[in-house]
Amino acid sequence: MNPNNVLEQMKGKLIVSCQALPEEPLHSPFIMGRMAYAAMLGGAAGIRANSVEDIKEIKKNVDLPIIGIIKRVMEGSDVFITPTLEEIELLYQEGVDIIALDATARVRPVGKTIQEIFPLVREKYPNQLFMADCSTFEEAKLAYELGFDCVGTTLIGYTDYTKGHHVPDLDLIERMAKEIPVPVIAEGGIWSPDDLKAVFDHGAYTAVVGSAFTRPMEITKRFIEAIR
Repeated sequence: MNPNNVLEQMKGKLIVSCQALPEEPLHSPFIMGRMAYAAMLGGAAGIRANSVEDIKEIKKNVDLPIIGIIKRVMEGSDVFITPTLEEIELLYQEGVDIIALDATARVRPVGKTIQEIFPLVREKYPNQLFMADCSTFEEAKLAYELGFDCVGTTLIGYTDYTKGHHVPDLDLIERMAKEIPVPVIAEGGIWSPDDLKAVFDHGAYTAVVGSAFTRPMEITKRFIEAIR
């Protein structure tokens, strides 16, 4: 797909995140492939997926833009979404439409910051679309200045300095949409159709919903909490 058309194809529409971690019952490329197929039949305009194995299977089932990540926990750093150049290269070779990576202020596993790493990435992959997973306005603004093609609210609540922060943060989404010239992707805390409508009403270019669709263990926990 032409990189210039990928983001446009998802504008004002829904991206479904099809992921399951190794400790979750649905962890399986086959299951994620069927999840993605179900999402496509339901009207999703894109898929966000973790690992080359899952992405390969998803491609067999759907013809939609894919935001690819590789989650990898590494000693000495809290950055786990596409943390090093190795994961970026694997996703690039797999041919995902958009590569997403942690663009927070945290130090990466190689001891460098996003300011030090991303200019090298941008130079090496000039035609690849990149999404910045951020947790603050300042991180999103810096990501735009570094050359990311879109910015997301993915990591609000996952950094030490945003723990406990309410998501979706509608005020932050609105500010990002007004002040940052690249598409803003709302992600995190979107549990209902009303949540989804709200992020679009506040300026989101597109939105990612994952757990509310594809993580039945987490969905069950929310219902159990309600009756405790």
